[in-house]
Amino acid sequence: MDFLQAIIIAIVEGLTEFLPISSTAHMGFAANLMGMKETEFLKMFQVSIQFGAILAVVIAYWKKFFDFSNLQFYIKLAISVIPALVLGKLFDDKIEAVLGNQIAISAVLVIGGIVLLFVDNWFKNPKILDEKELSIPKGLVIGFWQCLAMMPGTSRSAASIIGGMTQGLSRKAAAEFSFFLAVPTMLAVTVYSVFVKTWAEGTPHAAKGYEMLLSSSNNLLLFLVGNLVAFVTAWIAIKSFIAFLNKYGFRPWGVYRIIVGLGLLAYFYISK
Repeated sequence: MDFLQAIIIAIVEGLTEFLPISSTAHMGFAANLMGMKETEFLKMFQVSIQFGAILAVVIAYWKKFFDFSNLQFYIKLAISVIPALVLGKLFDDKIEAVLGNQIAISAVLVIGGIVLLFVDNWFKNPKILDEKELSIPKGLVIGFWQCLAMMPGTSRSAASIIGGMTQGLSRKAAAEFSFFLAVPTMLAVTVYSVFVKTWAEGTPHAAKGYEMLLSSSNNLLLFLVGNLVAFVTAWIAIKSFIAFLNKYGFRPWGVYRIIVGLGLLAYFYISK
């Protein structure tokens, strides 16, 4: 991976992480289109640069994250993230196996797009307009919805926002809670991928994420640049998404997913 490729992957991550279009799918497609070999470092890089994206959420909503008098906010997030932590650990190997199957991910992109075409019609009368009104049990339900995104191509953002709307949240409140829930979820995934997970386990090249990063100054610099770029682009996406979602709803995202998914299915089928 060279620096231009790392920057492009990071831009894709930052712009798509909080949109209902699947950042995992888009990073995989971008890497494939650039002819990048699917190395263990590339897979770890795509996960670890989520750290830059979550920093953008913390900074954008710093008053919420650093209001230590609002203890229930932290409790709510801690409980809501439990399903993703448990199920993510249980299905880690299966999730990783699907990451290289671009045809399957493209198909999921299309299916998710079809769902988004109808979401606005399913939830027309929200009862909860602010995250503060969300109960802990409802937050836990949203946490389970978020787990649908363990299938690459689904979109963590889409799953958790739709989960929020099933619990009576408005589109804006559901999107913001999805942002908040992303912080502990993606932080845990990043820490796991860098410090806990052994990549290429069972092979002579097995290594922890941090060992790959420290194996060369180039790898470490790629990691730092990737997180910085992901931070900036995620900030832009966060600032724009809420206003766009309030005005246009989910249908444009559904159309986008279907068009891109079908185009990629055709591309991968022809290039086989």
